[in-house]
Amino acid sequence: MKKIAILTRDCAGVNAAIRSIVRTACKYKLKVLGVLREYDGLIDNQIITLDRGSVSGIINTGGTILKTARSERFFIESEQKKAIQNIKNNNIDGLIVIGGDGSLRGAHVLATKYNIPVVGIPATIDNDVNSVDLAIGADTAVNVALDALDKIRDTATSLERIFVVEVMGRECGYIALNVALAGGCEEVLIPEKTFDIDTMCEEIKTGSSKGKESWIIIVAEGKAKEHDIANIITEKTNLETRVVVLGHIQRGGHPTSVDRVMAARLGNYAVNVLRDSVTDRCVSLKDGKLVTIPLEVAVQPKKTDVNTYYKLIKILT
Repeated sequence: MKKIAILTRDCAGVNAAIRSIVRTACKYKLKVLGVLREYDGLIDNQIITLDRGSVSGIINTGGTILKTARSERFFIESEQKKAIQNIKNNNIDGLIVIGGDGSLRGAHVLATKYNIPVVGIPATIDNDVNSVDLAIGADTAVNVALDALDKIRDTATSLERIFVVEVMGRECGYIALNVALAGGCEEVLIPEKTFDIDTMCEEIKTGSSKGKESWIIIVAEGKAKEHDIANIITEKTNLETRVVVLGHIQRGGHPTSVDRVMAARLGNYAVNVLRDSVTDRCVSLKDGKLVTIPLEVAVQPKKTDVNTYYKLIKILT
């Protein structure tokens, strides 16, 4: 193996992983290419050379220096063949794909359908990669949301109001659950769990009658419309309710030490896995140890026990 390429999605910690890959590859005299805008860039031959200097000063930055895009084109066979031809034209011997479910699914296609040596690195704020304890970016996303929540708590307490706070999570309540527990929130609504809004409103009214002055309710974006929830609460409790949507701030920000260290370890490990001629695998940390899992497993829906955290949130309310 003489030349490898990297393509990425975006979240905090991805740049730290790119840095680790490039500098590890340089140690082994491997040339490194960066594919711009993920699979779209592979199709359109948007490929640049990376070296030690290219990744200087990026370990603390969010996003990805390689840019990214959601590529629907890559799942069209004619577009896949363009990508494969560009891999051959650029003499790429192996690929490292950093991203979540969609990115890793594309990596699995390259490995199994076209026999391209590929290793994946899980990076997604939703932490929904199957059989992966923690993906790059998830810890930072939770901490960014928690920092915002702490500020909202100050206002909620001072103004004696109910706040409905929407966090990211279309199909996964990871951010919502962790922020709700760490932030001492009164309720959390997540895609994996049903909820009874009438019961929640009764709890709010009971608490209010006993002198409780504020509530914060976390809503994962995939569970319900935050404004609808706020309107129902106001209607049923006659208490003033405000809405805050945290949005894309959760995808950015300086990566935490957890994400930086994990990115450094996984990036280094991914290069070594490729050098050992292992393909169609996703690198991960399991009980603190570096492991690989089949990409076919990694892209399956992740089953998570949400009840343990949810019950704890309700106990501590």
